[in-house]
Amino acid sequence: MSALPKIRVLDMTRVFAGPWAAQMLGDFGAEVVKIEQPGGGDDVRRMGFRKTGADGTPVGETSSFLAMNRNKRSIALDIAKPEGAALLRAMAAKADVFIENFKTGGLRKYGLDYASLAEVNPKLVYCSITGFGQSGPYAALPGYDPIFQAMSGLMSVTGVADGEPGEGPAVVGYSVSDINAGMYATVAILAALHHRDTVSGKGQHIDLALLDAQVAAHSHIAMNHLVSGRMPVRAGTASQINTPWQAFSTADRPLMVAVGNDRQFSQLCQVLQIPADPRFATNPQRMANRDVLLPLLQEAFLKRRAQEWMDALNAVGVSSGPINDFAAVAEDPQIRHREVFSQTPDGAPTIANPVRFSDTPVAYTRAPPKLGEHTAEVLSEWLGTDADEADRLAQAGIVA
Repeated sequence: MSALPKIRVLDMTRVFAGPWAAQMLGDFGAEVVKIEQPGGGDDVRRMGFRKTGADGTPVGETSSFLAMNRNKRSIALDIAKPEGAALLRAMAAKADVFIENFKTGGLRKYGLDYASLAEVNPKLVYCSITGFGQSGPYAALPGYDPIFQAMSGLMSVTGVADGEPGEGPAVVGYSVSDINAGMYATVAILAALHHRDTVSGKGQHIDLALLDAQVAAHSHIAMNHLVSGRMPVRAGTASQINTPWQAFSTADRPLMVAVGNDRQFSQLCQVLQIPADPRFATNPQRMANRDVLLPLLQEAFLKRRAQEWMDALNAVGVSSGPINDFAAVAEDPQIRHREVFSQTPDGAPTIANPVRFSDTPVAYTRAPPKLGEHTAEVLSEWLGTDADEADRLAQAGIVA
């Protein structure tokens, strides 16, 4: 049993944000059909790394494609041909969700925009994911994740502080704007389906912009500025609002420490054998006097190894942890227990969906598909297309 067993999704997206949202719906049990252009398909089929075969040549799909496209079937369909667009409109008439990330207005000429598809299926939830949204002075502009990290303010608070070695802004080490937008899209689609099924009986159009999503994801950091007028800054591993809440060097490797309240700070001082000081009694005082406090803490942390400090801090309820690379993540006992690194049915590696339902567990029933792997199968199931007709469509270059 799954959470979304009767939901049909057409995934007409490429790269990261849209495919991530569609994969999430597929993980929850929706039937997801990925619509791809014949010949090349999703751009991420050519981005990332591949496994190496016995002879040293790359084999299989790229790491980027594998990350975003499990629990889907793929059909290769040329919407630039009128008959191809007509096939997709016929499928949309039977779908619950249509996700696309074409440039604003780009699908109108094919009759695949929201207004056109709502005429053939008023119950359709149609989600448009674009860089800048369906309106505004930037609506027609292209954009990728680092542009939105830069424009949203994220890079202004990510990187090494001014005056420190290596100072300057940095991008977050993964496509955070895409993933955030994909998460918002998933939530929005589920909310629109709920409204359709419990209130209105009708679908609706969701206009989701990566720039909007990344600004919204700044949450408390952006709100700090709106409330106080103070400008958040780059602070390396440190928090903008709490201290100590950063990495410290130890006798062998860095250790991340996060003290969430005054009681925990007192416990930290006991472990580090630092005497109580009224200048550090509360978090506002610690923030005001951090230039004095942090060198004291750093000197103490250098006296023992990271694991010794973790054991001692965990024993008194102070949060700490190592700065792992992914080899260390894979070997972490908690990660192994939770089976965060998993496999699809054909043995392809995958990273487990973190949602753990008690009654409708996530299942990895389909490996990320080859381009057009399910074209004939899907057309038969959705539209009743027989083998002869499927062959004709393939010969005409409409499907592949």
